[in-house]
Amino acid sequence: MGTKTYIVLSSPTVVKDLLDKKSNIYSSRPEMYLGHDIVGLGRRFVTMKYGPMWRSVHKMMHNTLNVKTAVAYIPYQDLENKDMMMAFLDQPEDFLKHVRRYTTSLTTQMVFGYRTISNTDPRLLEFFENFEEWGNIVTAGSAQLMDLYPVLRNLPAQLSKEYRDAKKLSEKECKLYMTNWMSAKGKIQDGTCHPCFSFDVLKAQRVDGFSDEQAAYITGSLLEGGSDTTSGTLVGFIHAMMAFPEVQNTAQEHLDAVVGPDRLPTLEDVMGIQYLRACVKESIRWMPTLIIGMPHSNIEEDHYNGYRIPNGSTIVPNNWAMNMDPKRNPNPRVFDPMRFANDFQGEHESATNKDPNQRQNWIFGAGRRLCQGMHIAERSLLMGVARMLWAFNFEQPLDENGVPIPVDVNKFVGGIAIQPADFKVNIIPRSKERADVIRKAWKDAEESLLDPNTKQWIAVPPGMKFSTGVADEKF
Repeated sequence: MGTKTYIVLSSPTVVKDLLDKKSNIYSSRPEMYLGHDIVGLGRRFVTMKYGPMWRSVHKMMHNTLNVKTAVAYIPYQDLENKDMMMAFLDQPEDFLKHVRRYTTSLTTQMVFGYRTISNTDPRLLEFFENFEEWGNIVTAGSAQLMDLYPVLRNLPAQLSKEYRDAKKLSEKECKLYMTNWMSAKGKIQDGTCHPCFSFDVLKAQRVDGFSDEQAAYITGSLLEGGSDTTSGTLVGFIHAMMAFPEVQNTAQEHLDAVVGPDRLPTLEDVMGIQYLRACVKESIRWMPTLIIGMPHSNIEEDHYNGYRIPNGSTIVPNNWAMNMDPKRNPNPRVFDPMRFANDFQGEHESATNKDPNQRQNWIFGAGRRLCQGMHIAERSLLMGVARMLWAFNFEQPLDENGVPIPVDVNKFVGGIAIQPADFKVNIIPRSKERADVIRKAWKDAEESLLDPNTKQWIAVPPGMKFSTGVADEKF
């Protein structure tokens, strides 16, 4: 295709053989001129080519997001979930905004040390707007042509709307990321910042000497990875509960048998309820927020099953095809948690299973590009799904004749990341008593953990620690 070789992988076995087993040569990224070089100024981590800077950032992220460290974030997840449940009670029509605030607030605490306390926070709104624009730009036909035919990059800017849009987005995005980074950096230096990933970025910056712009994109990339895809999965789950009410009923029966009506479910509860864990697995399979994976590129020529794969080929995992393969998943657009009735793997265990047929989704990537925050994302999904089902019924709205409005399970919006097209849902508390439990849980958390004026944490939870392996120093 043009000057490039494109290979689409729709087989779990081939993904395992190439991207996992040969990750030493399949861990780079192809050219993404508009998305990476222009919008991301060559600094966006998710599209960065494999090399020293990528390895350095990867190491920092690993020490912040690994399975042992991730346990320390559970108090953050618990608090933000209670805030979301309260918002569902008070403003159910804004459920999408509440879900986005839930996932983003967790990430801003981890990365910058502050909570996103409102779903109208300008930084939150601008982040999602920018990410949507970026997805539209990198999937536009002209962006693909510039990658396939590099000579087109020399055309005057006025001939390419996408190029002009990319330059404008670059300015907005850089300003947002620099504002977040410089604010965190200033608070670290004056001793007012809560422990967060930015501490470690500043340590690494002083050792390695990279610019504030690079630091801003390191922290901004982590914000991207931790917010949009998790919120999209939860929105997809709400959509599924409207379309498949029998699943909702069954899940609530399992929850009620273990938790009862008088308290919110905990992560410990959920880990013991296989049907709930299966609902999360099925949500990721049924609504893969990344229908195609981020493309890989090989750094040397390879041969596989009699085919030559030229150096620098673009290798694209087809997540949708693998998730919706009717041989693996009969009736794939039916939301059926029983597909996972006997699958007790966590998401990381599934993604790294030596048997490719034991892996059930690919949205977390593959090989050395495997999402390092998947432990955190999995817990956010488990807690979100369990408490939403414990507290609420998700029902189809009625038309003017009192007939339920049909649910279209095959209509999506988005670019790089997708979710169901805009829809309405009736979110109804299962009882007054359960609503009262939510209100009390949020009130107790708010009064004991948060500053009454700023609504930020008074003190970070015990055990909260960040370390890149860079030597500690005083700021």
